[in-house]
Amino acid sequence: MQTSCDSGKIWVSELNAHPEIRAAFPRTTVRFYDTTLRDGEQTVGVVLSPQQKLEIARKLDDLGVSRIEAGFPRVSPEDAEAIQLMQKAKLKAELWGFSRAAKADVEELVRLGLRASVIEAPTSDIKLKAYGLTRDDVLQRVVDAMSIAKQNGITVAFFAVDGTRTELGFLKKIYFAALEAGAAEIVVVDTIGACGPEAVEFLVREVCAWVGPSTPVHYHGHNDFGMATACAVAAVRAGAAWIQGTINGMGERAGNADICEIAR
Repeated sequence: MQTSCDSGKIWVSELNAHPEIRAAFPRTTVRFYDTTLRDGEQTVGVVLSPQQKLEIARKLDDLGVSRIEAGFPRVSPEDAEAIQLMQKAKLKAELWGFSRAAKADVEELVRLGLRASVIEAPTSDIKLKAYGLTRDDVLQRVVDAMSIAKQNGITVAFFAVDGTRTELGFLKKIYFAALEAGAAEIVVVDTIGACGPEAVEFLVREVCAWVGPSTPVHYHGHNDFGMATACAVAAVRAGAAWIQGTINGMGERAGNADICEIAR
């Protein structure tokens, strides 16, 4: 851990490297999944052209970001164009798509030749009511979407929208339904930044215990109460293998977890 600011490096306390602190983190490697090009573009006033998205993707790749969420192609022809540009650029990072649990969304991933994607569905009773869905409705949608993705060789991380406000019994049920239908990874999602660090650590630890060590768990958090960085660090403490976020905390409302802050 760096302890000087020479050559532009950052001052940090040596206590961060204390054995008792290190022992609180179960993983030696945590990777970043960047969603600047999708969630970050939801920042008010931000509209990125396909060429600008390609340029940002190249910079993220240079920084060593492991996965880049390239866009939401079903709802944006410009995102589809940007994804094609990134595919031709032969980046080292994995390119991921974003999709709802809907047949047409997954078919667009297939058309573009994407090999990996987040697939989302609302899970909290608040969100289900807003969309006019029952729990059984959303369970069926998730199973159907995962099955189509699996049939087409797409690696899926299931993204439970508003997961931190979802009744735990149902959250566990839908995670297992997604995994049984073909999802390979699970995302714990604090859609409106509703949890403090202690709550995030509790939930991520619970989910890691549910799915077991062979299933990677992500954390995706927003900054509505100014705690996105602290919550992301808490998620790592609880066993998250992937942290989702954006450059400079871009994103809708108060933004997402800032990958630059978390990395420090």
